[in-house]
Amino acid sequence: MSLLELSQDLGRRAAAALAAAVGPSDALPAELPVVRSSRPGFGDLQISACLQLGKPLGRKPQDLAALVAAALGGHPALARVEVAGPGFVNLHLTDDYLGQQAAALWDDARLGVRPTFAGQRVVIDYSAPNVAKPMHIGHIRSTIIGAALHRTLAALGYEVIADNHLGDWGTQFGKLIVAYRRWLDPAAYGRDAVEELLRLYTRYTAEEDRERAELGLTVAGRAAAAEEGDGGTPGDDEAEAAADAAVPPILEEARRELVKLQAGDPDNTALWHRFIADSRHVFEGIYQRLGVRFDHWLGESAYQPMLAGVVDDLTRRGLAAPSRGAQVVFLDEEKLPPFLVRKGDGGYNYATTDIATMAVRTGVPPWPNMPAGPFNAERVIIVTDERQQLHFKQLFAVARRLGVPAQLDHVWFGLMRLPEGTIKTRSAGSSMIYLDALLDEAERRAYAVAADKAAAEEHPLDEAALREVARVVGLGAVKYNDLSKDRQTLVTFTWDKALSLTGNTAPYLQYAYARIRSIVRKAEAEVVAAPISLGLAVERDLCKRLLAYPEAVESVGRTLRPHLLAEYLFDLATGFSTFYAEAPVLKAEPALRASRLVLTELCSRVLAHGLWLLGIDVLERM
Repeated sequence: MSLLELSQDLGRRAAAALAAAVGPSDALPAELPVVRSSRPGFGDLQISACLQLGKPLGRKPQDLAALVAAALGGHPALARVEVAGPGFVNLHLTDDYLGQQAAALWDDARLGVRPTFAGQRVVIDYSAPNVAKPMHIGHIRSTIIGAALHRTLAALGYEVIADNHLGDWGTQFGKLIVAYRRWLDPAAYGRDAVEELLRLYTRYTAEEDRERAELGLTVAGRAAAAEEGDGGTPGDDEAEAAADAAVPPILEEARRELVKLQAGDPDNTALWHRFIADSRHVFEGIYQRLGVRFDHWLGESAYQPMLAGVVDDLTRRGLAAPSRGAQVVFLDEEKLPPFLVRKGDGGYNYATTDIATMAVRTGVPPWPNMPAGPFNAERVIIVTDERQQLHFKQLFAVARRLGVPAQLDHVWFGLMRLPEGTIKTRSAGSSMIYLDALLDEAERRAYAVAADKAAAEEHPLDEAALREVARVVGLGAVKYNDLSKDRQTLVTFTWDKALSLTGNTAPYLQYAYARIRSIVRKAEAEVVAAPISLGLAVERDLCKRLLAYPEAVESVGRTLRPHLLAEYLFDLATGFSTFYAEAPVLKAEPALRASRLVLTELCSRVLAHGLWLLGIDVLERM
C-alpha cells in the first residue's frame, strides 16, 4: 500500500471510528484528511480534522482525537499514534513500511503515480493563437500551463485529446485579402509569412483609419453646408446617420471580399487556406521547440456549418429568445448577463462557436454538421487568461441547460508583466515581445552563463554541449518561471530570477539533477536494488519525500494547478541537498553506500519525471 493509499485508508478508518462513536452526521466526511506533518516532532503524518469536528459533533476535539488514535493504534504501518495539543493525531510510520515502499518505488516505472482516471477521456483546449499574427509573450502562459496539464493528466490515466482552437475566421480575413492583393511583398512573405501578414494587416488598418478620417471631414462639411443653406442646425441623429453611411471605400471592399470568402469563392478560399497553412507552419515550429503537441487544430472556421442549426435548436428548445433583433440566452437564474448567440444583423459570434465546440467535444447535443467526433469526453478543460471568466461561466451555464454531462473546467490564469508594466498584445503602436524572440533571448542568456562557468572548469563542455545546455536551461527557465507560481496570480518576469541557480527555479532543479547523476557516475558501478537503511533522520526524511511524489502529481489532477508539483520538486531537491551534506554516500561502508545510492538514484528519477510532466528537460551534466 503506497503512502498515498495508506493515507486514504487511515482517513477512512478514522472517519468510521468517529461515525461508530457519535452516530451518523452530515458534518462527518467519509474520509478524514491525512497530511504530511510539518515538523518531525509531530510524527510522519497528521490528522487535524478533530479540531473542526468538535463543535458540529458535540464532542471535545481531544475526545474525538482519542477515538481516532484508538482505532488506528494497531495498524501495521504505524509504529506509534499520539494525541497532541487540542486535538491533533500524530502518526509515526515504521521504518519497515518506509523501506518496503521505497523498494516498491524502485521497481515501478510510474514511480507510484496511479492511473486513477483510466478509461476517461478529457479534451484540453489551450494556446489558441490567431492566424496571420505572430505568437507573442501573451501566449506563453496558456501554452505552457496547458501542456503541463496535458502531460500530467495523461500520466494519471486520462485519454487526453489536445485541441488547438485557432482564431481562423472573422471579418479580419476580408481585410487581409484586400491588403494581400494591394501591397504584398513576395520576398518578405517567403522569408516570414506571418510577419508579412502582420505588416499587411497593420497597413490596411492605417489606410482604413485614414479614409475614415477623410470621410469624417466630408460629413462635417455637409452638416455645415446644410446649416448655411436653410439656417437650421442638423440634429444629432442626422449627423450620426450620415457618419454611419460614410463607410470607408477600403472597408466596403473588405466586406465584399469577406462575403465572397463566406460564399466559397475559389480564389479567396485558396488565399485563406494559404494564410492558415503558413501560419500553422510557424506555430508548429514554436510548439516543437517547446515540446508541445496537439491532436486537433479545430479552429473557429470548423464550426461555421453548425452555427445556424445551433441557434435554431436553442430557439426551438426555448433556451434562446429574441432581443432587439438578436437572439440571446437569458441567464437570470444563474445571475449572469444574457449570452448573445446571434447578432441583429444575422451574424454569429464567439458564443455561438463555443456552444458548437462544446457539443463536438462532449457529444451533447448531437447536432448535425460536426467537423469531427464527437469526442464524447467526460471532462473538458479550457485554458485562457482571467479576462474570459464571465464568458465561460455563461457558456457552461448554457451547456448545463443543454444537458451536457461532462465536467467543465475553465483554467484561468493571471496576466504576465515585465518589471516596467503589463505586456501589451498586438495593436497599432503597441510594444510587443514575440514568443520566438523571448525563447531566443532565454537561450542566449543561458549560453552566456554556461560558457562563463565552463571556462573555469578543468574539463569544460565542448561547443555543441554548451549549446544544448543553453537550450535546455533557457527554455526550462522560461517555463518554470511560470509554472512555479499559482496560475491565478500575476506573474512578473525577470531574467535574473528565471535563470538563477538558487531558489525555486528550473536551473536550480536541473543542476540538482545533474549533480545527482554525477554522484551516481562516480559510484563506478551500476546502482542496484538494496535494502533501505533509515538510521539517520535525513535518510528517513528523504525517503518520505520520495514517497510523496504520487500525491503531488494527483494534486495537480484534482486542482489543475501545476505549481503544486513544482513546489514538491523544489522540496525534494532541497531535501536531497540536506541528505547529501549529512549522509556520506560514496564513502559510506558497503551496506549504507548501497542503500544511499538507491535513495540517490530514486531522487534523480523523480526529479526527471516530475520536470518532464511540467515540460522541462534535464541534463546529465551542467
